[in-house]
Amino acid sequence: MNKPTLRRALVVIDVQNEYFEGGGLPIEYPPTGQSLPKVTQAMDAASAAGIPVVVVRHHAAKGAPLFQADAHNGQLHPEVARRPHDHLVTKTFPSVFTGTDFADWIARERIDTLSLAGYMTHNCDAATAFEAMHRGLTVEFLADASGSLPYANAAGRASAEEIHRVFCVVFHSNFAAVTSTSDWIAAMQAGEAIAKDNVLLSSRRGRASETAPA
Repeated sequence: MNKPTLRRALVVIDVQNEYFEGGGLPIEYPPTGQSLPKVTQAMDAASAAGIPVVVVRHHAAKGAPLFQADAHNGQLHPEVARRPHDHLVTKTFPSVFTGTDFADWIARERIDTLSLAGYMTHNCDAATAFEAMHRGLTVEFLADASGSLPYANAAGRASAEEIHRVFCVVFHSNFAAVTSTSDWIAAMQAGEAIAKDNVLLSSRRGRASETAPA
């Protein structure tokens, strides 16, 4: 029996100078010195294999403190900007779908699998993964080609590593198959799917690890 053909697109979300320079939103985990080369490696591999690459940028309303369209920090990182892409999406909300032509483009190209890379794991990546899953799409998440920053507010405090790790665990339990860039490239080149887990088994393993003897 022939295995079904996947129609992947690599979606590179918000790899903009805001996350690398100045006092805006510096990504801490994984550090950008590690994650940016993974993003570009995925882009190069996708282009070489004929997999569509979608580049996404976030532009805020005039006067907002971050992601100004006419400011340096609002521009795509040069390593992403200089690489070819098949479609460019400019968004103003966390999800790549909201207020854009992304869903229409996916339909035209008959894409059924979104492979997500870029920033931030817990914000725009998460919003896009959740909405994609709800729309019936298969989602893959390149964990080492993404990243988070630390938060502290009235609800509590969490490190960048904690936020990134917890979101990856939650993604893999239901919303997206979490993988490394190297494993994604191997699966993409072979035309193979990457399996995610499920809520029930993830919960069972979590409870078992909590009760296991030290």
